[in-house]
Amino acid sequence: YEEGKKRRKPNYSSVDLSEVEWEDRDDVLRNAMVNRKTGKFSMEVKKTVDKGKRVLVMTNDYYYTDIKGTPFSLGVALSRGHGKYFFRGNVTVEEGLHDLEHPDVSLADEWSYCNTDLHPQHRQMTQLEAIKRYLTGKEPLLQCKYFLKHACSDKELIQEVLFDAVVSAPIEAYWTSLALNKSENSDKGVEVAFLGTRTGLSRINLFVGPEQLTNQDFLTAEDKENIFNADHFPLWYRRAAEQIPGSFVYSIPFSTETSNKSNVVTASTAIQLLDDRKSPVVAAVGIQMKLEFFQRKFWTASRQCASLDGRCAISCDDETINCYLIDNNGFILVSEDYSQTGYFFGEVEGAVMNKLLTMGSFKRITLYDYQAMCRTNKESSDSAHSLLDPYNAFFAAVKWIMTELVLFLVEFNLCSWWHSDLTAKAQRLKQTLEPCDTEYPAFVSERTIKETTGNIACDDCFKSFVIQQIPSSNLFMVVVDNECFCDSVPPITMAPIEIRYILLFINLTSLLNCLVHNESLKCERLKSQKIRRRPESCHGFHPEENARECGGVSGLSAKPTLVLLPLLLTIFSR
Repeated sequence: YEEGKKRRKPNYSSVDLSEVEWEDRDDVLRNAMVNRKTGKFSMEVKKTVDKGKRVLVMTNDYYYTDIKGTPFSLGVALSRGHGKYFFRGNVTVEEGLHDLEHPDVSLADEWSYCNTDLHPQHRQMTQLEAIKRYLTGKEPLLQCKYFLKHACSDKELIQEVLFDAVVSAPIEAYWTSLALNKSENSDKGVEVAFLGTRTGLSRINLFVGPEQLTNQDFLTAEDKENIFNADHFPLWYRRAAEQIPGSFVYSIPFSTETSNKSNVVTASTAIQLLDDRKSPVVAAVGIQMKLEFFQRKFWTASRQCASLDGRCAISCDDETINCYLIDNNGFILVSEDYSQTGYFFGEVEGAVMNKLLTMGSFKRITLYDYQAMCRTNKESSDSAHSLLDPYNAFFAAVKWIMTELVLFLVEFNLCSWWHSDLTAKAQRLKQTLEPCDTEYPAFVSERTIKETTGNIACDDCFKSFVIQQIPSSNLFMVVVDNECFCDSVPPITMAPIEIRYILLFINLTSLLNCLVHNESLKCERLKSQKIRRRPESCHGFHPEENARECGGVSGLSAKPTLVLLPLLLTIFSR
């Protein structure tokens, strides 16, 4: 990203498989596909979500095979679901269609319940419209045959959709009663209630007008991470499925713009049948509320104690302590300093977070991005690009030597010699984005730890703290002594760190290319050559090709004037 806009990476077309599936340290999957084998491979992977701030640990199954008659191999990665069973309900088409008519019901448009691409008159249909017309017989040309995601026919998938529509219909009446109760008072904290099922069916209820929503993009096409997509379930669904059954997961959504902090809290929980069959997560339900409303509820609850008189021996109102509410990834939802909301706890209380990591209450997970972009200071130049690629490295080296010589002769005087013309150099530097490799941390709480206390030895005092898990949630309350300052312990940040490599160059040409073009990823590939395989057959001729129209490279020659002109213009333009 550059100034909020996406920018294509220079090496986007030469991404190696090992840079994507980087957990495969031994290149088992990569080597099998390069050698055109057929098989299956499984491994634990770490998937970043929520703008790369959170991590989900899951197991992926990889299926791969060669494509006959081509030099290519095809691989498919499937994340393991939550259980191997699915629900098949017996409801009539009429019952299902009746409950699909509700205006707040929608289906995942990127899923293929029916094939709407075969005929032009179907291409403008949503999947929900296609199912309705398919079941009523109004569109006999619609084809609803196979749905690979569930390895069953579409008739069975659509039957599951009808079942979900019937079973989830009563929640609309419940939401309506809540809305009526809310209208009787002025409490407008909860803005949206939502439900999503495993079949991609969604129900949404607004408790305020669309124009009054704090987060206008939530559950819309602009918020790709929170809707049913072609390659993933909504974020609130996936995070709820990772939690202990019966518990809620709370979070503050991260905005794409760092200056625009989110003012809402999302809470969701998974729905599953708890029996010996280890049933899958069949649905997730949740709400989105105003951050101010959520924080007010927390402060009210923190002042209620179980003593006879209801008074607390110690309260968050005391000036000697700081109270925080953080989630299982260490992000602050509630703080006495409102500006700290949404920050990582380690940035605010570095000493306490470091102690929690040492004690095992939280663990650090190191992630890698082999397709990152880093900001670097680069000397600006308006020189014309060399037209003759083979001479680039040589001309760049000569240009640099002659430029420095000319600048030295032109700019040399006692003052510039004394100040080493560092100011002039600094003015020619500009920040640019360059491809790089980075590593960055993510943090996850240990579920088995319910309450922990600790003391931190600082310079001339001891800093005490207590952390306690909020029951049936992913939240922790942290109380910290604020009379002892541990300034000697630096904050813990989640900023990515560029990976620097020691490059081993094959020859002088490779060295010059890497120095001149600063192509760090290309240079890294020179350092460690991975297994590659040539195509089994060579196609140097095609009957429809006119050989006379090809070639002619040997007839090209570089004229001295054309070679020297860009170099001279470059030198004297500076």
